[in-house]
Amino acid sequence: MKWFKQLTIAMLVAVIGFSSVTAVQAASKLSGKIVINGSSALLPLTLQAANEFKKLHPKVKISASAAGSITGPQAVRKGIAQIGAVDWDASKDVPGFKKFEGQVAHKVAVIPFAAVVNKNVTATNLTTKQLQGIFSGKIKNWKEVGGKDADIIVVNRTFGSGTRVNFQDKALQGTDFMTKGDNYKEVKTSGDMKSAIETTPNAIGYMDLAYVTDKMVAVKINDIAPTEANVINGKYKVWGYGYYMTKGEPTGATKEFIKYVQSTKFQNGSLKKLKFIPISAMK
Repeated sequence: MKWFKQLTIAMLVAVIGFSSVTAVQAASKLSGKIVINGSSALLPLTLQAANEFKKLHPKVKISASAAGSITGPQAVRKGIAQIGAVDWDASKDVPGFKKFEGQVAHKVAVIPFAAVVNKNVTATNLTTKQLQGIFSGKIKNWKEVGGKDADIIVVNRTFGSGTRVNFQDKALQGTDFMTKGDNYKEVKTSGDMKSAIETTPNAIGYMDLAYVTDKMVAVKINDIAPTEANVINGKYKVWGYGYYMTKGEPTGATKEFIKYVQSTKFQNGSLKKLKFIPISAMK
């Protein structure tokens, strides 16, 4: 009987091994090219997912770039990209932007956004009213909000940014941004915002948590810190869903890539490590 058990185990191992090889071979047959344009907030997620997906499917070529959310669905409409990464559902009208007809929105992440200040700023707990005053240009000095006597440098994202759309709607409750001034400037991407806040004393801006570093401080809003736990429990309101837009329902490699980003493995693994929140976490 001993030899029979050993033979049975060997056969099972062989079957499992054959199945694994077959699965890998089947996966490796997937091919195609995926171009992804749009949100710089989602870029860290997209790059990580692309790196992992290409290891599973080496015949699939993926390129990703980010110049702001609005460029995503625009690139899809023009046929330049298969996926448009956006910080809002571009298949629907939102304030300031018309919907993109014929495009389908796929939720891929929950994005927490935060007001951020340079490391030298001491005012790191601001109210909604104070943020409205700062970003509208009515509050000009940090001493007006409990900080030191220094001019506030406001850094804003350019029009078309999904981070800007979310921050204006949820942190500023629709209050208009200032548009000019000696201590005001605009940047194109989340990476540009990160660099500006890190290197500009007395600066304030905003970004998603994936870009926050130890060279800046993510500001509490109304005593609530911008953390994953506070987003999930409903205390922190400044967040939005990230979407991948496609022209109609996706097929082939594009469909499989989106499925991978939405998978439990990626959502609860790499996505969380990048400071995004799984879409399943929100009720």
